[in-house]
Amino acid sequence: MVLTVSPAQLTLSPGREVILSNQSWTDYEALLESRGDDGFVKVSFDAGTREITLMAPMPGRGRRLDILSDLVKALLRHQGRDYDSAHPVTFMRFQEAGTEPDASFYIQNWQSISGKDRIDLSRDLLADLAIEVDVTSFTRRDIYRVLGLPELWIYYERALKIYVLAEGHYVDSQVSPTFPDVDVKSILPEYVELAWRTCSSQALREFDDFLETL
Repeated sequence: MVLTVSPAQLTLSPGREVILSNQSWTDYEALLESRGDDGFVKVSFDAGTREITLMAPMPGRGRRLDILSDLVKALLRHQGRDYDSAHPVTFMRFQEAGTEPDASFYIQNWQSISGKDRIDLSRDLLADLAIEVDVTSFTRRDIYRVLGLPELWIYYERALKIYVLAEGHYVDSQVSPTFPDVDVKSILPEYVELAWRTCSSQALREFDDFLETL
């Protein structure tokens, strides 16, 4: 494992994760500043455990993330819904938690993220949907629970898990509140894996054809 943290640089080998214990919100903010504009290493903070997590995604994760995000966009366009997507972006609740989803979507309040790459939840609105693609590490849902994210998708081992916030806790759901009339849990992984085996353009064309049958 290679880890270097300095005032100007933070480097972590692809696919590796490091957890720093006994950390404060000040430490978290300093680490974000140290990283600068290089978002390759994802940084999360949980005040409940006093841990900062550093994670460098595997290259293979990117392809599945890109096609999954493109499928969501295609579905939103098909439904004629306005949206904006944000990635990378940092969600922060002061002194409590912070994280950087692989992708996030603003649908009901898409205007609220114009010109922002960090979302301070003391004054900004949270996304409607966040997506994480887990390969070598596992998403910490408690951080999203503290942030108050209403819907979280986690793609892992060719399957899509949907978590919906209910009474302060995440419940595993078969239905997406964002797309209640579409079985995204079953349908989207088919096209994600098709893109992995062939190419994204072919998967998207076939998905567009499928949407015309709805």
